[in-house]
Amino acid sequence: MKTLYHLTLSSLAFLALSGCLHPAKPYLDKALELSRAGFVAHPANTTARYSLMNTLPPGMITYRMGPDEKPIFVFADPIACGCVYMGDETAFKNLRKRNAARTKKHGNAPGDDDLSTMTAENHRDTTAWDWTIWSPAADPDNNQPRHMLGDSW
Repeated sequence: MKTLYHLTLSSLAFLALSGCLHPAKPYLDKALELSRAGFVAHPANTTARYSLMNTLPPGMITYRMGPDEKPIFVFADPIACGCVYMGDETAFKNLRKRNAARTKKHGNAPGDDDLSTMTAENHRDTTAWDWTIWSPAADPDNNQPRHMLGDSW
């Protein structure tokens, strides 16, 4: 009887604590929001992509000027997916509309970044953003970039 009591008590304690041990939950929630708004996840599955992802502030939306000199909004998610979510101005506007609706209902959430904060972060970052490493032609397939398939190293 005493063993059953201890087993039940330890099981309940484990279940109670397991709800607190999800460090990726805020990232997963944000990923769902971003996806619904029109952002696309790009995996950091090469050394160059991983390195560039780590120059971004994790869990914060910011932007980098795209090749066409228009801002591309980015969100680094090194914990949940190891990827960078990217979206254009339309996706960012959709996200802001969704956040405004949620804020009306529940109040501000962490990660609801304003444009001035993003601009300050963008100007503070001195890393050259290389868009070519995010192109589909640079995606690895069978541990080789696509443009190298069938070729020898």
